[in-house]
Amino acid sequence: MAKTAGANSHEEAAELPLGGDLAVAVERWLAHLQHERGQAELTLEAYRRDLAQFTHHLLHQLGHAPCLGDLERVDAKTFRGFLAARRRAQVGSRSLARTLSALRTFFRWLESEGILQNRAVRRVAMPKVGHSVPKPLTVVKAAAVVDAGGEAELDWIAARDAAVLLLLYGSGLRISEALGLTRKEAPVPGRDVLRITGKGGRERLAPILPVTQAAVARYLERVPYPLEPEGALFLGAKGGPLSPRIVQLLMERMRATLGLPDTATPHALRHSFATHLLSSGADLRQIQELLGHASLSTTQVYTEVDRERLLAVYDAAHPRA
Repeated sequence: MAKTAGANSHEEAAELPLGGDLAVAVERWLAHLQHERGQAELTLEAYRRDLAQFTHHLLHQLGHAPCLGDLERVDAKTFRGFLAARRRAQVGSRSLARTLSALRTFFRWLESEGILQNRAVRRVAMPKVGHSVPKPLTVVKAAAVVDAGGEAELDWIAARDAAVLLLLYGSGLRISEALGLTRKEAPVPGRDVLRITGKGGRERLAPILPVTQAAVARYLERVPYPLEPEGALFLGAKGGPLSPRIVQLLMERMRATLGLPDTATPHALRHSFATHLLSSGADLRQIQELLGHASLSTTQVYTEVDRERLLAVYDAAHPRA
């Protein structure tokens, strides 16, 4: 997303311009997603942001905050115009597809609750999303990242960073899952598995390597702030919960110092976890369980990564290649 579009989306997410009856319906829908569908908080925030962007679009068209009656009259042309406007703001196809999916979900819920019926959004084609393959780090580069995270043995910030990076690469956690851990869940020596609640409320068991346990223990010895049992395990420099942005910035600095590719992000460490397990002979079903994927088809994308690596080795090593 372009910078301007991102800034606008944050502003729009802060306040939905809604008529009273629509505002009540939106809150009911979000509560339904949270309590009955078990959607994660980040998913709810994304849905709220998508709906806010659409209602802002309607606000500019109508000249007033839209209500349920306005939604009942929205046609397919309006939805297409909204997507076109987002496209002009340099929003990518993947984000547009998610936004349209959120709107379809909302309108289906409105119909199921007997609030209103408008199926125009279903006549709008999903934006084509290009097939993307995860871009993991090499084993050597991934090892360099986690080793660099713990260079300053006496620095609690460096100890914290090392522990977080090891959870991403050593256990395949998403950054939100690692930073969502509480103090009582800390994977210290003796706790070699964590129960993680991932996307869609799905639970899985994540193994914790001894080196990760030692890194977490080292961080706990050095962190200067008191940690509440139910509070965040990883803290920022000022004592609040550690922000994902800090970990992203850490990886940006490492890209420069370690000569990593632009694709080296915190999430790339999770990709590396899966790809390196597959290369070492792990079964796809096992990797699916470790990653917490709902469908094996999601995990199968890593076979493409491994095939590309094998072909590259073949091209480089075979005398007739």
